[in-house]
Amino acid sequence: MAKVRVYELAKELGLESKAVMAKLTELGEFVRSASSTIEAPVVRKLTDALGVAPTGGGAAKPGPRKPAAPQPAAGAAGAPKPGAPTPGPRPS
Repeated sequence: MAKVRVYELAKELGLESKAVMAKLTELGEFVRSASSTIEAPVVRKLTDALGVAPTGGGAAKPGPRKPAAPQPAAGAAGAPKPGAPTPGPRPS
């Protein structure tokens, strides 16, 4: 898990950056500003202390991934390529 900025985490949690920074300071973590980054263990510590789970996409605790929908192949039959000319009527 990568570092996350305080303001991004606050947005995910649905809180103000000031509230998140205050809680981090209360937990003994030093943050200089809302654009400071925090490591994954600190994110877990914060979310546990707040009793909330992230609502967004997963900087704090990633959930199970959904499989991607299958996409047609680039040259699949029946699917014209974007920008390709449309065929006209065939001569008899």
